[in-house]
Amino acid sequence: QVQLVESGGGLVQPGGSLRLSCAASGSDFNIFNMAWYRQAPGEQRELVARITSGNITNYAHSVNGRFTISRDNAQRTVYLQMSSLQPEDTAVYYCNADWTIGSWEYNFWGPGTQVTVSS
Repeated sequence: QVQLVESGGGLVQPGGSLRLSCAASGSDFNIFNMAWYRQAPGEQRELVARITSGNITNYAHSVNGRFTISRDNAQRTVYLQMSSLQPEDTAVYYCNADWTIGSWEYNFWGPGTQVTVSS
């Protein structure tokens, strides 16, 4: 069992920045692929950014160039630096961890943190 706890959400004005953090329990963090998803009211959950265990990153087109995902394996933490935030970035942001050991696939979610972009 892995627990993920997000932090860093809040209210920010358009054009502002926030950094989200997700701390993971467990000693095998370095093999986890980590990702941030978001879900706005009435919308489906969507992938925002992902970083693999080998530090390969990919981003949703809507955030490319504004958001940066990174990880600190020693701290068992993944970050999402968000800049130039816009009202359409308002959503609950969820941390996700997935990994495979042999034929077993694992996938865990955090409870989410609210990000609101508004003047």
